[in-house]
Amino acid sequence: MIDNYDLDLRSMQEARRLAMAAREAQRAFFHASQAEVDRIVEAMAQAAYENAAHLGRLAQQETGYGVALHKKIKNEFAARKVWESIKDVKTVGLVREDRANKILEFAWPVGVIAALTPSTNPTSTVIFKVLIAVKARNGIVIAPHPSAKNSSLEALRIMAQAGEAAGMPSGLISCMTNVSLPGTQELMRHWAVDMILATGGSGMVKAAHSVGKPAIGVGPGNAPVWVDRSADVKKAAWDIVNSKAFDNSVICATEQSVIADRPIAAALRAEMEKNGAYWVNEAEKEALARTLFKPNGAIDARTVGKTPQQLAKLAGIDVPPWARILVADLDKVGPEEPLSREKLTTVLGFYVEDGWHAGCERAIQLIKFGGEGHSMVVHARDEEVIRAFGAEKPVFRLSINTWGTLGAIGATTNLTPSMTLAPGGLGGAVLADNISVQHLLNIKRVAYETTPPPPEATTLAPGVQPLPGQTSTPAPGPAPSSLTDVDIEAIVRRVLQELGRG
Repeated sequence: MIDNYDLDLRSMQEARRLAMAAREAQRAFFHASQAEVDRIVEAMAQAAYENAAHLGRLAQQETGYGVALHKKIKNEFAARKVWESIKDVKTVGLVREDRANKILEFAWPVGVIAALTPSTNPTSTVIFKVLIAVKARNGIVIAPHPSAKNSSLEALRIMAQAGEAAGMPSGLISCMTNVSLPGTQELMRHWAVDMILATGGSGMVKAAHSVGKPAIGVGPGNAPVWVDRSADVKKAAWDIVNSKAFDNSVICATEQSVIADRPIAAALRAEMEKNGAYWVNEAEKEALARTLFKPNGAIDARTVGKTPQQLAKLAGIDVPPWARILVADLDKVGPEEPLSREKLTTVLGFYVEDGWHAGCERAIQLIKFGGEGHSMVVHARDEEVIRAFGAEKPVFRLSINTWGTLGAIGATTNLTPSMTLAPGGLGGAVLADNISVQHLLNIKRVAYETTPPPPEATTLAPGVQPLPGQTSTPAPGPAPSSLTDVDIEAIVRRVLQELGRG
């Protein structure tokens, strides 16, 4: 008890210290030029990319979740593809001028970000959040999941070393080493923190939104995949099995349940089996359900990110050594069917429905049971079906004819590359987008008069006497200049000088 009490105190004090250090560093970094910001962020991205394998091994060893090689791929994605997607984004000074509407837009950082990161994707999420935060000239303090503290800290250390060598102020980015719930709460509530960026379980996300500060919270998904009769069945089967097996299914956009169109269901099953899907029988299904979920519906952490063979050992069943994923036939959705929940491990549900209308209804049931607003996958060549699912499903990203795991994060699609997938108001978030630098950046607008006020607006209030000679029209003066005649660069220099004094 005393040790835990001491940890809480150390954690709270560390949170205060890191938040204030980030605030001071961010004030200095506010004056960095675009070239300086980009040089620093590129250096950190490169360092993370070069250490992707090392960080992948650390994350897998520390948490016991997933596959080290797959975590390397996610680290490389977070470093290389995220950087490529943000490197040309203007985040300093004048970022846009609208001459037609006489509006200038200036970038302004949010301040200091408190970033909560998960145990399932610890190092890749740290890499991603640091890059988008610093690109927008923010400071950031990482509050890692306790079970992924060391690997998260190592990712931060590597990036901080590279960033500071490139000119980044010390303390701009940091990671808590004394991790506890009171410490994380202290970080989120601290006066020096301006925004919370939380990725993880629903409890953590709710806590982030309850602090009373701007928060971007991203919780669980329960992504279904519809395989239409028009689909390329062989490719669909290959995609689904590989996606579900990737990093042992710890990405929240991974397929959780297949909904197969009846005419192709048998062929899809046969092709999935060729790719390493093992169908469990009824007794094995019940054993898996008891093992994966607690009576209250929460997933047992021991089963997260595990291979079929590891799950079989925990459940007391036998599965073949070639099994890459386990598949259970299901016909219900809800608490009475535990395997219809999100399963952050190598277990997949399998439904059969006749026609896309019935498939649509089943998909909505699954999404509403967990993961509203998050993600879905569709395999089809019929464009009408694709567009119908896009229009009707209560999710904000649909990956078409690709892996759910990599499609939703923007690795195999042209969605914004991100490790934080916001589910919008349906999922309790303020945004419905793949989070990136633009969400951690404020835009200041300078607007010139384009329409004079109406004459009635100058009417005196009842009881107010006009001054001698007062008129309802402005006194004549020099004609207002058009924005097209203004030296924009001169305006920028003057504004930046004024900002520098602040």
